[in-house]
Order: sequence, then structure tokens, then C-alpha cells
Amino acid sequence: MLVAERKGMHMLYTVKEVSELSKVTVKTLHHYHKIGLLLPSRISEAGYRLYGEKELERLQQILFYRELDIPLENIKRLLGEEPERSLILTRQKELLLARKERLEQLIRTIERSLVHAVKGERMETKELFRGFADAEEWGQALSEQNRYLKEKYDYDMLENNPIEPEALNEEAREAVRFLKGMAGALKKGVKHSGEEVGSLIRQKHIEFLTAHGHDTTPASFAATARFFLNDDFHRGMLEAQQTGLAYYLCSAAESFAAQSG
Repeated sequence: MLVAERKGMHMLYTVKEVSELSKVTVKTLHHYHKIGLLLPSRISEAGYRLYGEKELERLQQILFYRELDIPLENIKRLLGEEPERSLILTRQKELLLARKERLEQLIRTIERSLVHAVKGERMETKELFRGFADAEEWGQALSEQNRYLKEKYDYDMLENNPIEPEALNEEAREAVRFLKGMAGALKKGVKHSGEEVGSLIRQKHIEFLTAHGHDTTPASFAATARFFLNDDFHRGMLEAQQTGLAYYLCSAAESFAAQSG
């Protein structure tokens, strides 16, 4: 329980209590104070830093900007330029939504890249970097996965493939839609072998891939899903989105393949 000090009708919190509330370390809060980014409301007679509602709101705004990887010195400037909390939050929402869209694009592209990786195929030039604003961003985002594939499977998905963001962006969006649909079915307790999941696999994913020039069959899709489940890196990627998703996807894909003959 917080041992917050009352000052009139307002609560004041110690740096330790703010740390517990925000999950920001005491050391970091001290640093924010030192650089003038987040000053306490006042210092108690015993020397404790005390923070009020306005300071907690400012800390929230700082953390939103940190999620966008904005340097502390820039955050200090931005908060100074936009004194109204509503304006700051509106801008941060816009930035976070843009980041969300970018991350969804990356997830979709990674999923398509993995399909090609497990089949030992190179992606077509127009597909490899769809969804990224430019080649540099694609290279940075896929570098960890590509390094893993090279070390474990001796497969370089980036080798000699020029970047064409638009094509990759379309397939990236499809991958996110599909995985969201599968995660939703899992949450609702939909049977993995049922028609709803089968339609999602067939109509929302395999038919899309086939229409975009990929020879994806129920059997090859099931093999890919099995690879995702057995490989630590890719299983972790799916499980991070929804606990049990890797297992559910594999079971659903293999059931769909069996039903498809």
C-alpha cells in the first residue's frame, strides 16, 4: 500500500512510490530530476522528493515519448513547446498509432519472410521490403531475424534482394490480419479444426497468398506452421502476440491440410 502524504486534498508520493506506480526505477527518476525533465513538487523536511498529480501526468507523457524512442533532451523540449496536456496527448496518440501501423506492417512482412525461409526460397524482389518507408528501415528491422536465420539455417533472406516497400506492405498487412484473426479465435475458444478457423486459413490467407503469386498449399502452410512451433525464435514471436498461438496455429493448419486431402 502506498504511504502517500496528504497535502490538503492532494496526494504527494515519494520517489519510491512513484517508481512502484510507474515501473520506472528510482535511479531513472533521480536522473530525470537531475536533468530538469521531471522535478518533484517539493522536497520534504526529511529530504524526500515528493511528487503530485501534475508530476505524475508529466511522467506519463515522458513515458509515451520514450515508447517512441525520442531522446530525453528532445522530450524536454517537446514538453516545453506543448504546455497543454491535451495537445501533448493528442500528438502522442498520433505518433503511437503511426508506430502501431509500422509494427503491424513489420509483423506481416516477417510472417511472409518466414514462409519463404522454411521453404528455402528467395522472395521476389517486389515482395521483400514492402511496408517500410525505405531500404534502411527495412534492413534494420529485419536484421535480427536475418542474422538468426543465417546462423541457424545458413539462409540469408536479404541477400541480393533490392527493396520495394509497397509490395511488402500489402502482404505485411495481410499477415497481421490473419494472425489477429487466429489469436481472436483462440481467445474465444473456437475449435482449431472447425469451419470458422478453416475459412480463416483458406479465405483470409492461403487464397490471398495464391492470388499474389505464391504457390501456397494447405500442406506447405501446415509445414510452415510446424516449423514456427518447433523453432524457438519463431515460436516466441507468435507466443508474444498471444499465449498458445503457435500451438493453436500449428494444430489448425495441420487439421486444415488433412481435411483438404
